[in-house]
Parts: sequence; C-alpha cells; structure tokens
Amino acid sequence: MPRYLSDEEVMKMNEALAKGRKYTVEEIEAMPEDVFVELIDGVLYYQATPTLTHQALLSFLHIEIGSYIRENKGTCKVYEGPLALYLNQDSETYLIPDLMIVCDKSKSEERGIVSGPDVVMEVVSPSSRTRDYILKLNKYQEAGVREYWILDPKEEKIIVYQFENEMIKIYGFQDRIPVAALDGLEIDFSGFELA
Repeated sequence: MPRYLSDEEVMKMNEALAKGRKYTVEEIEAMPEDVFVELIDGVLYYQATPTLTHQALLSFLHIEIGSYIRENKGTCKVYEGPLALYLNQDSETYLIPDLMIVCDKSKSEERGIVSGPDVVMEVVSPSSRTRDYILKLNKYQEAGVREYWILDPKEEKIIVYQFENEMIKIYGFQDRIPVAALDGLEIDFSGFELA
C-alpha cells in the first residue's frame, strides 16, 4: 500500500528538494511504484495524502464527465490520477494531474498521456498551491492544453482557463460550469457539498 505524506511533511521536503540537484523523467520512472512525485523543470515535488474533499471532488467530476461522454457516445476519455503526463518530450517534466480529458487517442499510451490533454483539472491542497496556480499553469499552457481548471476548496472557487480563447473565468462551488472542450456539458456544482 502506498505511503502518502502529510501536507506539512511534503512542504518541508519540497522546499529542501527545490534547492537540490535536477532530476530526470528516467529517474522518476525508476522509483518504486508506491512513491508519488511530480517533476517540474528537474525539481522533484512529493505528493501529499489526498483529503476527503479532494477525493470527493475527483469522484464527482469523473462521474459527471464520464456519464456525459458515454450518454453522448463521445470518443474522449476521462482519466483520474494518479496517471503520468509527459509533456512535449521534456526529460525534466513528469506530472500527475488530478483529472484529464483526452480526445486524441494518439496521446494515450499504457505508461500515461504523452502530450497536452484537452482538459486538465487540479484540486488545490496546501502543499500544491504554488505548483497548481503558477508552475503547472505555465506548463499546461505551453503544452497546448485547451482548458485548465483549478479547483480550490479552501477559497471556495474554481478558476477556468480557456487557453485557446484566452479567457479566464472564476466560479463558485454553487455554479454551473461549461466544459468548453466537451460541447454541451455543464457541470452543476450545486449538487456537490464541500466536506
């Protein structure tokens, strides 16, 4: 069974790692399967234990999106983490997004997703705040991700970046939010209760 770390442990470890040496994707892939880390520009970031709210949000989103795709006989796939994301053949970046929607089958391999997904959704935790709001935002935009959602339960807001339209919208956890990459899908968050 994987051993997750607390947010406090992760923040301390990530601060120390940010000052250390650079790592590669090859080194990450050689780590034991029960170690969950991300790599951004050669810097290792350990993943903290997901909270109840984090997991509830992911389950809610996965069910809503998966049901919509199935009911509309869509070809896109929705993937919930932990699943590797390799961006732009970059040997120093290896991400584990919380949720991805991929509509181009050529981007899916057994080891993970090998190019920018259509949609990436990240649920913010105390240890991932800087990564989600700044580092990953830039990586996803550069990689051609069409839409990036930052779900912040603490701030009770959802920020949606539509990169191809150069739009940013901020929603609350009571709003209906359209998923631009899946024409016609609106996720009604009024049916979700924050833990």
